[in-house]
Amino acid sequence: MAAPTTRVPAERLRRQIGLVLDAWGMPDDQARAVVDVMVETDLRGVDSHGISMLPLYDRLRREGKVVASPDVKVVREAPVTALVDAGHGLGHYPAVKAMSIAIEKAKASGMAAVGVYNSNHYGPAGYYALMAAAAGLIGMSFTNVWNSAVVPTRSRVPMFGTNPIAFAAPAGRNPPFCLDMATSTVAIGKIRVHHLNDKPIPAGWAMDADGAPLTDPGAAFEARLLTPVGGLPEMSSHKGYGLGAMVEILCAMLTGAWYAPIKAAKAPDDPMFNIGHFFMAIDPTAFRDPGDFERDLDGMVDALRTADPVDAEKPVLVHGDPERANHADRSKHGVPMPPALVAELAEVARLNNVPFVLDGAA
Repeated sequence: MAAPTTRVPAERLRRQIGLVLDAWGMPDDQARAVVDVMVETDLRGVDSHGISMLPLYDRLRREGKVVASPDVKVVREAPVTALVDAGHGLGHYPAVKAMSIAIEKAKASGMAAVGVYNSNHYGPAGYYALMAAAAGLIGMSFTNVWNSAVVPTRSRVPMFGTNPIAFAAPAGRNPPFCLDMATSTVAIGKIRVHHLNDKPIPAGWAMDADGAPLTDPGAAFEARLLTPVGGLPEMSSHKGYGLGAMVEILCAMLTGAWYAPIKAAKAPDDPMFNIGHFFMAIDPTAFRDPGDFERDLDGMVDALRTADPVDAEKPVLVHGDPERANHADRSKHGVPMPPALVAELAEVARLNNVPFVLDGAA
């Protein structure tokens, strides 16, 4: 039987992450961005990309694969484009910077695209798409990944990361529409969350080297052979495969980041990952009179919410609804923390010689 979780207030999460980043020597503005993204992620219920990533981030920093105080700078710029060098730091701050640039340029010119290279894991793609929606713009966010864990259709060898896609759009009366998805059937972090909570995974999320489905989350996390969206060839897994390839092209080939399967041949002695991100922002008023886009999106959202459901107790949802429900619940009651994760974070605090504040003692 799985051990019970505890609820931890968001402000305590903020303090714990901040203490660790300060011990690393991360500049205050960069640390604020990392803390904001990670805590907001946990509040929205994306447990695979929030504070659960801190043990990995700390290990990568110790291994020299993440720079604690990177020089993040714009290296190319034009009226509607820019390229940001993330300096091999965590991806959250350069991603916030890149989307902020895209928003500013889109407001001036109607749309903009900004790429990032020399980066690392940036948390959830949806956070950055929602930045644009909050500014009244359509936002898109993509990232590739440093290790291959997704098998293309007909392959037994992983060739892509989970390569997420996020798309957010502002409505009028309704909250923003926000699609945030991996191009694998699930993100690898969700398998880890199942492992931390001692819960089996559904058949079809991952497979073994012979192509058989795995339900043991530990074995699946170790094998790292995730299926693309669709799962099986008979269920159109080629679509997820193609989406993963599209993200790779935008994030690696367009920005100058690395495609993981050829990294060993391209830079065998470089310990860094050189992950790439890609962001777009579009101003609806470049196409419609002010308010028309939002009004029509409200109409679509209203129609979806009133669609006749198969089960009367399970109404049709719109993308972003579950995350908003989680945010309301967790803001009030705290973020669920499984004991295994609490133990991992206590060790991170010990290694960095900072107080551990997630156990209720501080």
